[in-house]
Amino acid sequence: MLIDIIAGARPNFMKIAPIIDAIKAKQQRGSALKFRLVHTGQHYDKNMSGNFFKQLGIPEPDVNLGAGGGSQAEQTAAIMTRYEKLLMESPSELCLVVGDVTSTMACSITAQKMHIPVGHVEAGIRSGDWTMPEEINRLVTDSITNYFFTTSETANSELYSSGVAREKIFFVGNTMIDTLLKQRPRFTKPAFWDEMKLQERGYIVMTLHRPSNVDEESNLKKLIDEIIAYTRDLPLIFPVHPRTARILNETGIQHKRLFLVEPLGYLEFNYLVERSKVVVTDSGGITEETTVMGIPCMTLRSSTERPETCTIGTNELLGIQPEAIGPAFEKLFSGNWKKGGIPEKWDGKAAQRIVDILDQISTS
Repeated sequence: MLIDIIAGARPNFMKIAPIIDAIKAKQQRGSALKFRLVHTGQHYDKNMSGNFFKQLGIPEPDVNLGAGGGSQAEQTAAIMTRYEKLLMESPSELCLVVGDVTSTMACSITAQKMHIPVGHVEAGIRSGDWTMPEEINRLVTDSITNYFFTTSETANSELYSSGVAREKIFFVGNTMIDTLLKQRPRFTKPAFWDEMKLQERGYIVMTLHRPSNVDEESNLKKLIDEIIAYTRDLPLIFPVHPRTARILNETGIQHKRLFLVEPLGYLEFNYLVERSKVVVTDSGGITEETTVMGIPCMTLRSSTERPETCTIGTNELLGIQPEAIGPAFEKLFSGNWKKGGIPEKWDGKAAQRIVDILDQISTS
């Protein structure tokens, strides 16, 4: 069976790497599984894409659709038309998509219209917030998926309640954590670590990119002002997403403890996270990584599609109001932040479980 593995944006790369490794290991044991790595080109900046392939040992894509930038609709259209052409010329037998980015939805739709079944890794996660493009991508993808690979019992319950047959749902764990556990010994000190004289637990990591936080200049300024006000004398390390960088430049936000740095590679970023005092973010994936590494995490969002990071892990939802930041830091500095635990099956073996299931499907 030939499987198209779809990757388009930075969050995908950590999730496909262990799946590719598991397929290769399965092939060495005589499996007839084959894969074709399709990079849609949704993220085309080197720091957002190319470096991740090298660091995570992902092979060069078999196909790069080169979709590039543009609006949501423009990207979706470019991916769909280019993937359709690929499937017309050389069809696969399964389209395996991961996560919730534009590429996930676009390739799922295209494959189904070409009568190619779809497997969705990270199926069933929901935030309930339809203002997030990712939520629409999840809903659409899961509505046309054939095989659902889930990260939690919460996701399983979501799929059961929406009418998905239980035999189509496979609780496998989290492939992003597979990558984290494999790469943890290789985490690499960022170039600026010594220059800034950073000390373990002596700084804070920030990442902000969601429109609700960064598109309104005055709101972004209030958030950062509150963070600065309540973080004592700790440096604030802010790897800046390209869209956020543009807005920050326009607002002129500056402070002697606020250090804006370029987007980091996977190994450098997680080195920074693992040794931080706390992470302040609006990313979903980072909350999973901090949970496994036991690092306190404050999420500047009103909802999360990964509730297990709050109920089990080290994450807390603060909402998007700046007034919530002060009490959260008071709780942190008083030593009352929860220790957290690791969710079921976040054990580094999710990809192996997925590939075992795909191998069974291919021979059934």
